[in-house]
Amino acid sequence: MVGLGTFETFDILPGEPREHLREIMRRFHEAGGRVVDTSPLYGMSEVSVGDFATELGIADDLFITNKTWTTGEWLSDDSHSEAQFRRSMERLWRNRMDVQQVHSLENFDQVLHLLRRWKDEGRVRYIGVTQWSPEYYDTMERLIRTGDLDFVQVNYTIFSRQAEERILPACADNGVAVQINIPFEKARLFTCVEGRLLPEFAAEFGAKTWAQFFLKFIIAHPAVTNVVPATSNPDHLTDNMGALYGELPDEAMRARMVEHMQGIEGFADTLRQPPYPGKNYGGVVTWPFRRA
Repeated sequence: MVGLGTFETFDILPGEPREHLREIMRRFHEAGGRVVDTSPLYGMSEVSVGDFATELGIADDLFITNKTWTTGEWLSDDSHSEAQFRRSMERLWRNRMDVQQVHSLENFDQVLHLLRRWKDEGRVRYIGVTQWSPEYYDTMERLIRTGDLDFVQVNYTIFSRQAEERILPACADNGVAVQINIPFEKARLFTCVEGRLLPEFAAEFGAKTWAQFFLKFIIAHPAVTNVVPATSNPDHLTDNMGALYGELPDEAMRARMVEHMQGIEGFADTLRQPPYPGKNYGGVVTWPFRRA
């Protein structure tokens, strides 16, 4: 239920040190982690995942959820999608993708047709769509209820709970697996709890850190299949994997968790902060984008 995301964190410029990523993947697998999420839009992330999974001898154990973001030279031109998929397979050292998703619903009406064909041909096992912004949830819900999706990736946290209203129920009704992205609001959730002790009731469901508190809130939802926190710190990875142990909060406890967070000064301003406070990722891709 606790996977590994790779946005920003696994995007390392060629020639720069990246042994910490090898250690993250080693610890991840050792702790029972199996689901790794990546994308060709994440710069060198696919390369890092593919290289270290192969070097560590764990590639066959990993369940890779990947994405595609393409249009084409003209309507119904699939050549860009084919080229991007081929490159992803080469970078990840794979001959079949476990999950292939339309990244952020980009050109979804065309690309889903192609993904269905790839699934029929055995090139991918499951297909889906991803999105993180609630403004697109109407479209996502329609695809869940009327399409033939196996998988969706969506944003859902103790702060951003809009997916509870329609997306998660739609997935539960239609047997669609749910992967949760951005579980820490791009590290911004930790700002308002910095220096604060966990509430005593966190011990009732085995949360020993704030990271585990936030992750257990997510994976306790019955519609959630797994969550993919990203990190560039091996010790943070170990902390995240601790959410796999102990009890999970029930619905009443989850409501109590939300109430507790709403009483903390600064929680309401979570999304007003810049993403990744105090961090500076500088790979092929930067977010926010580099200034001129």
